[in-house]
Amino acid sequence: MRKIVPHLWFDTEALEAAKFYTSLFGDSRVKSSSKMDGTPSGTVEMATIILSGQEFMLLSAGPYFKFTPAVSFMVSCETKEEVDWLWNALRQGGGELMPLGEYPFSEKYGWLMDKFGLSWQIMYNGGKSVSQKIAPALMFVGDQCGKAEEAIRYYTSVFSGSSVDGVLHYGPDEKPDKEGTLKFGAFTLEGQRFSAMDSAYDHGFSFNEAISLMVFCENQEEIDYFWEKLSAHPEAEQCGWLKDKYGFSWQIVPRVLDAMMSDKDPAKSKRVQEAFLAMKKFDIAGLERAYEGK
Repeated sequence: MRKIVPHLWFDTEALEAAKFYTSLFGDSRVKSSSKMDGTPSGTVEMATIILSGQEFMLLSAGPYFKFTPAVSFMVSCETKEEVDWLWNALRQGGGELMPLGEYPFSEKYGWLMDKFGLSWQIMYNGGKSVSQKIAPALMFVGDQCGKAEEAIRYYTSVFSGSSVDGVLHYGPDEKPDKEGTLKFGAFTLEGQRFSAMDSAYDHGFSFNEAISLMVFCENQEEIDYFWEKLSAHPEAEQCGWLKDKYGFSWQIVPRVLDAMMSDKDPAKSKRVQEAFLAMKKFDIAGLERAYEGK
């Protein structure tokens, strides 16, 4: 399992989406699915999937958050035919955000929203080999516009195995975007690729909890470190969730939690669930006491 895993919040469609997405990409499968009762959202459904070798977690927990293009997923394709195929498959029941066509940065590219509302950027990469096919892309809009480069430099200072891999800035004739703000930035966290950009248009959306990044921690020291570095809005802290100073959501999760929750003894997993639902920042010692019934 990777250190950082995208987490997608659906209303009721997580399992349907899991089957749909894994049918489109090679080296993909539904790794696991489960249900959890007694949460603030009632009964929730969860699925862990592998898409092109990368892990994603999907959750059905009610209509509280909606996907927006503030976070999309950039798909690098080695052929134009693959771009066409994925574009047509993902567009069914969705809509176009940028039409499929030729752009200065790619011979074939398009930005769409699928039938679940999730946004994808499908791009021909010029025939180059792909090491990471799908990469999260963050768009800083509204009050956060102009902070994209600051954010990626901050994130790369927080995580190990990180680097700023390239930045391109807006010029003086690209209004409404301000000269010098980030037109496109590529960066790496924990060996995984991401991208970010500013957009000064009036989009009417921003980051929300529909898409977050889960950070899996080996011990309490790691949990404490990431919590101190990333949490900037105390009112958003709940069950391992936090919001950073840019309004983006993260989940800081002990890796051992999965084993506890999947224990064959339902009484153990139930006690752990009740314990973590009462927590803001996860306390591994408290989870272990609940697991052992102490």
